[in-house]
Amino acid sequence: MRFTRICFALSLLALAGFAAAQDMDMSKMAPKKTSSADAAYMAKALASAPKSIAKDAGVARFDKDGKMQTLRESKNGFTCMVIDGDAMCADANSMAFFDAMMNKKDPPDKLGLTYMLSGDNGASNTIPMDPKKTADNHWVVTGPHIMIVGPAAKSLGLPETADPDPTKPYMMWTGTPYEHAMIPVGPPKPAAAAKPAPVQ
Repeated sequence: MRFTRICFALSLLALAGFAAAQDMDMSKMAPKKTSSADAAYMAKALASAPKSIAKDAGVARFDKDGKMQTLRESKNGFTCMVIDGDAMCADANSMAFFDAMMNKKDPPDKLGLTYMLSGDNGASNTIPMDPKKTADNHWVVTGPHIMIVGPAAKSLGLPETADPDPTKPYMMWTGTPYEHAMIPVGPPKPAAAAKPAPVQ
């Protein structure tokens, strides 16, 4: 998973959502027509969460200039999106966690839940927000999983090795303030599918 873009996107999403709540009454706005491209994007984003979460989750997309577009408002506190080919659906506590990471602040002492049921394209397991694989940054690709973020995730007692078995639960970014639990819930991606996808 490309955490640099994901965390930046979540920070923008949290700020934009707050501004929207302050400045507009969304119930008075006319429904926006959905194009086939929007529908395909929404389907991919929503596939990252269980159906029970996806049915009421919001959907956001970031354009090439980093501006957030809300394709669907959230009714349950979760927002789904696709960033660098990785689909995810995060709750408000997760967005606050990633916002703190982007701003190099201590994360809030709250548990957050993020679904990535489509798996990810990989991330360094030792250097938060490292954008690409190198010879020594312990790159790991995880299949369908959920992430549990927040300081309390450390109390789960999961393995904290630099090169974990991504088919079993493990802690990512051990020893940093942004350590979080990775809980696989399905088989790993085939090797061909693990290659980074183009920017969405």
